Amino acid sequence: MNEALRIPIVEIYETVEGEGTRAGFPTIFVRLFGCNLRCVWCDTPYSYPPGKAEKVMTVREILESVRSYKSTHLCLTGGEPLMYGESSLQLLQALSGLEQLEDIHVETNGAIDLAPFLDRIVSPKVRYVMDFKLPGSGETERMAMDNLRLLRASDELKFVIAGEADFHAARELLAANDVKAVPLFGPVWETMPPAKLVDLMLEYGLSGVRLNLQLHKLIWDPSARGV
Repeated sequence: MNEALRIPIVEIYETVEGEGTRAGFPTIFVRLFGCNLRCVWCDTPYSYPPGKAEKVMTVREILESVRSYKSTHLCLTGGEPLMYGESSLQLLQALSGLEQLEDIHVETNGAIDLAPFLDRIVSPKVRYVMDFKLPGSGETERMAMDNLRLLRASDELKFVIAGEADFHAARELLAANDVKAVPLFGPVWETMPPAKLVDLMLEYGLSGVRLNLQLHKLIWDPSARGV
């Protein structure tokens, strides 16, 4: 492992996890710069061009920053944190070696092949939260479909639901694939009221799907950074 590797970083901070199966737990966020997708509802446009990375840090510096916090959960996010290939892989390996951390969840956008990461990162600490892009995102065609069969029971499969068409697309995808990961349905608040999404989940008997609300948007201003 090369701790001198340099990686573009947006921010590193500590807060509570806002969504998924670890929602509410104090968590360290390591947000990498750059994304290979441009979803129409993206809530972190500052994490990719035409903006610039606010800093570039070595793996060693990232580890030192992580050690300065007390939380035992870490979220590696972006942008798209796996888009740097070997550098992303080495950063994950380094993070998984920190005794402080009990859980490392990687928020990935579904357009990056997970096979190399699953093959080479063997730590049970590392999990993947894959955000499968539905038609409302404008990026469905970019999805790496083989990832669906690679996800494990410890992983999570997130769907951002912008409208009823997205809801049915997600429902049909789950019905057509043997997905082991925990499925999460989260609303785009401006176009899919949470109460309506709940009604649809109950109407179609989706008892194996978890409603996924973003706590940080309830606690702080939705546009706030570093929270």
